[in-house]
Amino acid sequence: MQEAIRARVVQEPPLFEGEQTYERITAQIGDIPFEKHPIGWTVMFGLGFVGTTLLIFALVVLVAIGTGIWGINQPVAWGFAIINFVWWIGIGHAGTLISAILLLMRQAWRMSINRFAEAMTIFAVMCAGLFPLFHTGRPWVAYWLFPLPNWLAMWPQFRSPLEWDVFAVSTYFTVSVLFWYMGLIPDLAAVRDRAKSHLAKVISGILSWGWRNSAIHWMRYESAYLLLAGLSTPLVLSVHSVVSLDFAISIVPGWHVTIFPPYFVAGAIYSGFAMVLTLVIPFRILYPKLREYITMHHIDMMAKVMLATGLIVFYGYMMEAFFGFYSAAIFEKYLMTNRMFGPYWPVYWSLIFCNGLVPQSLWFPKVRHNLWLLFIISLIVNVGMWLERFVIVVTSLHRDFTPSAWGMYGPTFWDWATYIGTLGFFVMMMFLFARFVPMLAMAELKDLWYRLYGHGGEHNGHPKTEAPAPTRTGGGA
Repeated sequence: MQEAIRARVVQEPPLFEGEQTYERITAQIGDIPFEKHPIGWTVMFGLGFVGTTLLIFALVVLVAIGTGIWGINQPVAWGFAIINFVWWIGIGHAGTLISAILLLMRQAWRMSINRFAEAMTIFAVMCAGLFPLFHTGRPWVAYWLFPLPNWLAMWPQFRSPLEWDVFAVSTYFTVSVLFWYMGLIPDLAAVRDRAKSHLAKVISGILSWGWRNSAIHWMRYESAYLLLAGLSTPLVLSVHSVVSLDFAISIVPGWHVTIFPPYFVAGAIYSGFAMVLTLVIPFRILYPKLREYITMHHIDMMAKVMLATGLIVFYGYMMEAFFGFYSAAIFEKYLMTNRMFGPYWPVYWSLIFCNGLVPQSLWFPKVRHNLWLLFIISLIVNVGMWLERFVIVVTSLHRDFTPSAWGMYGPTFWDWATYIGTLGFFVMMMFLFARFVPMLAMAELKDLWYRLYGHGGEHNGHPKTEAPAPTRTGGGA
């Protein structure tokens, strides 16, 4: 099996750059939290902290005054809160896809980016959960959404999509945290053994649960990791499908369509990979050591996944327009006409440009290998996916069945403050993650190095100076 893997690798782009050993992998990645961080880290963390402060201020004002400070009205009772909720949940899907589905499909290139994407998933879901929580208007009684035993014998309305979201998002968040933490255990043991301060040794030692790199530890670890991957895989498909049912079970034109579940899942993976690229490219610049493990091959593969899912999303746009006119339903036909040529036509055509036309440049290898172009494209896709959620929510509600109930929607300062604040919180948490936790899965990279190149051999044309041991390593490497 290993010989077949090695034979295939000879013909594929390398997953590593430079000469590697177990000790070098641990030193390059595991020592980053203990080193002095670049000025770019301080700047980005500062911006994130300012955004988080703005978020806290906006939420305090919201709780003190009420949801009337937002731009929601009748008929657009779902405004920025639901738009941003769906957008953030979508961003979180790339981490689970990379970690779970690509693991089960034995895609080796996932090992360099899985932890980064998993952290992104956790922080994105945290941002997403804020919006429906405060959109209820009374977040202090939000625990009523859970079926808790009580003296009144009152239960949540299980037919409500809001209730479905509670179970879907809470399950997704719990499994994502467990999956992320499970992969961290061997690396935390390595950090424990290399830490110079007593406090770092104690904290990493507690979090690594006494990992000693024994065979029984590895057996239990791999069994648990595979089990969590199996649990996470259906969540990739189910969570955003449940979110799409918030819209699809209604009779509102533009929402009552069966294409929404696969359409939302593809869009979630699309925006998730765009966000991974948006973050990975600057981190490779801030931390040059990462370039040896997140190579241009990894960047190219992520761009290809983004292109594939972008084509699915673009197909969904075309089918949505086709059935709107072909169905001969006057309300559906008017909805598409209103989206294309109504008051919000600039938003609709902007999302077509961002999500449908710009990503077609990824067909060309030169574009996929140009980091600056790829970074700009990923930013454009992120903007486009947010515009898509805006179009879905607002244009379907502001003009529905009865012209006398038509109205317009416009976000207020507090809408923008809450949204920008979550962006700041997300950035702050990602840079804190880079400050205190190994950004890449060291144990998996060591295992991948051995499985690909084994004893001796050559890598990138350079003979190996130190052959790795045939056993896997975690702590103490």
